Amino acid sequence: MTKKVLNFSDLIQRVTASCLLHPLADGRYRSTEATWEKDSEEEYRYESETNEDAEEEEEEEEEEDGGEENVVRCEALVKRQKKEMEALMEQVFEAVSAMKRAYVNLQQAHCPWDPEKMRAADATVVAEMRKLGVLKERFRRKSKDDDNGGSYRWRSGNVGAATIRDVVAPYEAVVEDLKREVKARDLEVQNLKGKLQSSVSLTNDGGKKVGRSRSKRRISCSQIPAVAAPAPALFEVTMVQVKEASKSFASLLLSLMHSAHWDIDAAVRSIEAAIATTNKCNASSATVTTNHAKYAIESYISCKIFQGFGHETFYMDGSLSSLLNPDQFHHNCYTQYHDLKAMDPVELLGISPTCQFGKFCSNKYLAIIHPKMEESLFGNLEQHQQVLAGKHPRSQFYSEFLRLAKAVWLLHLLAFSLDPAPSQFEASQGAEFHQQYMESVVKFSGGQMPGGQIVGFPVSPGFNLGKASVIKARVYLIPRT
Repeated sequence: MTKKVLNFSDLIQRVTASCLLHPLADGRYRSTEATWEKDSEEEYRYESETNEDAEEEEEEEEEEDGGEENVVRCEALVKRQKKEMEALMEQVFEAVSAMKRAYVNLQQAHCPWDPEKMRAADATVVAEMRKLGVLKERFRRKSKDDDNGGSYRWRSGNVGAATIRDVVAPYEAVVEDLKREVKARDLEVQNLKGKLQSSVSLTNDGGKKVGRSRSKRRISCSQIPAVAAPAPALFEVTMVQVKEASKSFASLLLSLMHSAHWDIDAAVRSIEAAIATTNKCNASSATVTTNHAKYAIESYISCKIFQGFGHETFYMDGSLSSLLNPDQFHHNCYTQYHDLKAMDPVELLGISPTCQFGKFCSNKYLAIIHPKMEESLFGNLEQHQQVLAGKHPRSQFYSEFLRLAKAVWLLHLLAFSLDPAPSQFEASQGAEFHQQYMESVVKFSGGQMPGGQIVGFPVSPGFNLGKASVIKARVYLIPRT
């Protein structure tokens, strides 16, 4: 029992000692508080981490949404630019194809020569060149916008103005010539209307009073009042055609010389020597460069073909009809002008090779193309022999010559249809350049003619149309030395 009590006492002491050394309540409170603090910190940390993770997830989602949107936008922009470029290239291909077709039509209009088709094809070529200029400007602007990172916008307004101006500049003179021709055609229509009204009035007035023979005499040329003289504008338009035909024939002759391996400088000197013998056309062989040889050749051709222009038949006979009956002669010349203008010279000479126009062509061809020149260019004298026999060759070279001969013959008929007739003049070698009466065949850079220029040799004559206007003489200018 004592041992048990002792053991129990010992147990109490141990418990008491243990409680004194380790207070139960205080320890439990502190332990609980520490646990709460620990739990609170962990919860706060958890909540903070949860909020941060949520914000990061939202930002990532926003970035992903924005990136996707940018990608979609870029893809749409690329697709749009690709479509625009494809559309632009398709327009370029179409314009190039149309340009090729227009150029083919322009070539076909030259052989056989068809002025109406040539003008229409020429206008089509200019229109297609304008389209190409606009497309070029669009491509340049699109490339510039793409390099700057901006979106491409189709611009309107003055697009490619400089490019179009450069393309159209060579055709401005042609447009002016066409305007003059339209004016001349209007005057021609008015004259034809007057002629028709005169014929109708004469027929109606005398139909019941005179017999059949009198009616026949009434409709003859002698009984019809003379048609009003053509306006000088028609003469100006025909002179433009003469200039174009002369340039074309001179270019063809120069190309044949190149093909025959001629010494162009020596040929120019020979031509200038021939010009000097006419007493009207003088040239200086030291002034003409190889690039300007075509002007010397054109001067030679013009000098030969205009020789005798002031006579009513180019001195092919001794006719004096213009002096004996001037009014009737003016009317006949104007009628012949209308009849010949619409005819093909090759067909006309095929029907009547020895007519007055046929004699004119034969004489001028033999005067321009020397037998040695023809033999050197073609290797034979076949065309020369045909012309001497009163025939007219069907070659391309002779057809081009006939185009020039017809233009000069029409100009000659018009000159003797006008009252008063135009007076022909030429610039002489070494003369001072007068802008009012002369025109330089060589175009100077910048459009400004340098000072101290004099006439090297005349290229084509000029005409004084009275008080109406002056057709300038074309000249080759050289610096004064």
